[in-house]
Amino acid sequence: MHYEGNIFRPPSEANSILLQVTCGCSHNKCSFCGMYKGTRFTIKDDAVLLADIDFASRHCRKQTRLFLCDGDVLNIPQKRLKTILIAIREKLPWITRVGTYANTRSIMRKTPEQLFELYNLGLTMAYMGLESGDDATLQKINKGADSGRMIEMGKKIRAAGMKLSITVLLGIAGQERSAIHASETGRVLSAIDPEYVGALSLMMTPGTPLYDDYIAGNFSLPEPAGMLQELRIMFACTDLTDGYFHANHASNYLPIKAKLPRDKEAVLGLIDSALKGETALKPEYMRAL
Repeated sequence: MHYEGNIFRPPSEANSILLQVTCGCSHNKCSFCGMYKGTRFTIKDDAVLLADIDFASRHCRKQTRLFLCDGDVLNIPQKRLKTILIAIREKLPWITRVGTYANTRSIMRKTPEQLFELYNLGLTMAYMGLESGDDATLQKINKGADSGRMIEMGKKIRAAGMKLSITVLLGIAGQERSAIHASETGRVLSAIDPEYVGALSLMMTPGTPLYDDYIAGNFSLPEPAGMLQELRIMFACTDLTDGYFHANHASNYLPIKAKLPRDKEAVLGLIDSALKGETALKPEYMRAL
């Protein structure tokens, strides 16, 4: 397989075939993210992609999922993206799910009909980074979209039939807007009503603008108890019709896995127990990105 630079994928795609179809991120301006810094966004040549798919057909026969890397795969022109998905279907007929990252800008570029066409060709899973539902926080971290656009594009993906996994960041609003960020994020998640929510805790990444603010004393990261309180507010404000809310990433102090609405009260009780000191939090040395 042909890879350029660092490869990133969601935790749930750990056992997937990783097919790098683009390099970098077309936005690449979020203040907290250092994933693609220094990488110019490009779409890889079709010949390289088809060769990688052919390689996977011979050497990746035990893997049933495939993830399209890097960021912004939906920026690929429709005809080229269809060619890639058709080749995956023809060469890797045992693949049961194809997933990709999707941001609001790239989703907006596709018509509902185009998204439905991609879904019918096997693209059935999208991962969207919401980070926060608080408009002031979204503007400050330079996310490139407000909460209204997040809701609109999240619903657009779901209307095409794709399953949607949304990532949110505990601590991203700092101490001052922590509670507002938490409640507003719950509001946006409830409006989109995705199949999956993944809550991560912010860990400062050297080389990012937010890290520089942190070092300069212009950004205050909530303490562990503050992160936990933020999680409680966010979880309490999130109502999903039939979805999963997970906060079991390595960065989190209290791992939780919940099916909503079924597990809501039980998980709130677990968080309350941790806030009272009755349930131990993950020690700092065990946390990781």
